[in-house]
Amino acid sequence: MNWLPVRIAFRHLASRKSHTAVGVISIVAICAVAVTTMAMVCVLSVFNGFRGLVDSKLSMLEPDIKISAARGYSIGNADSLARIIEHVHGIAAIAPTVTDNALAIYANRQIPVTLKGIPDNYGEITDLPRLVQKGGTYRLTSGDDNFCIMSIGAASALGAMPGGERTCSFYAPRRIGAINIANPASAFRKVPAFVAGVFEIKQGEYDQNHVYVSLDAAQRLFGCIGEATALEVKLADGANEQETMSALREKLGPDYKVENRLMQHALSLRMINIEKWIAFLLLGLILIVASFNVISTLAILIMEKQSNISTLRALGADNRTTDSIFVVEGWLVSLIGALAGIALGVVLCLLQIHFGLVRLSADTSNLIVDAYPVAISATDMLAIFAIVAVVGLAASLATVRAMRGYMRKAANRM
Repeated sequence: MNWLPVRIAFRHLASRKSHTAVGVISIVAICAVAVTTMAMVCVLSVFNGFRGLVDSKLSMLEPDIKISAARGYSIGNADSLARIIEHVHGIAAIAPTVTDNALAIYANRQIPVTLKGIPDNYGEITDLPRLVQKGGTYRLTSGDDNFCIMSIGAASALGAMPGGERTCSFYAPRRIGAINIANPASAFRKVPAFVAGVFEIKQGEYDQNHVYVSLDAAQRLFGCIGEATALEVKLADGANEQETMSALREKLGPDYKVENRLMQHALSLRMINIEKWIAFLLLGLILIVASFNVISTLAILIMEKQSNISTLRALGADNRTTDSIFVVEGWLVSLIGALAGIALGVVLCLLQIHFGLVRLSADTSNLIVDAYPVAISATDMLAIFAIVAVVGLAASLATVRAMRGYMRKAANRM
């Protein structure tokens, strides 16, 4: 590789004899690229922070892996299927669950809810027992009595309080059997339950209308005794998620869906990713505008260095060598700006992580965090550096090609 163009390009940028205007314009071009790059780092890191925040909240109430029927409402042989897969390497615990919609009635209030039946060992799968607020208890049954754990939204809408003597009645239509028109109430099953506790995770999807009851109560309400709508799996510490999922798919076959937490909420997380990369593209357009500073800097530099071009040609340098010098020089402006911008962006992100410099302007009493969440991704840094490098190289090549005629005239004056 011929390093001569690189060495000369470095000398041009570092030269103290450069005219003031060219030196100032070069600094302005580097700063423009650096500021745009810094903005890209900060914006993408904020989107990463929001995604991480959502994922951390989902992990409180969602299993590591969920197994459900590929077709149909439920898994008919839930208990036997659980026994088959519980010995798969990487599985720490497994729990059958039943989830469906129901009507909750408490006193004179009623709301539709998402009712989920869970077994006694569900605390090994999620953090639900630890999310119950002060004043309530995590309890699903006691003797013949059923208890429920309500989300803060459902409890507020129903006016239900933990520890009350009144039961909340849950209704669901019968899935099988004839309906007695003379007695419409017979078309519904009913399960009463005392309110044992209330939970809140600051995530609207769960805080709005979720209710947890015992697995037996949900199976009776939805008419699916011995069945489950899903088998929820907790991975052992250090287990490889993808390997465990592959082993489960191989053992279960195509009749069952095996999903990790991201796949369970693919739509929500996909929207965050779409917004993130739309922001990335918009900032990329701003970067293209900022690259015009590189173009102007390089054009002025070519005009300033016409005597140097003539000298190089006299010393035997060909057109390709002189072109390469200015391409490299323009590219160096972009690369220096990119590195400076990434460094500044990472510093700002670290300050935001540790000190929360930029606060959310909304009422923070109803928010999970009071400052913008930030997460730095090495992949994003590489993507940002790559796009800055590509745009900078394209701008340099375009400028040198446009100024090629001027460079040839300068060389021929010698």
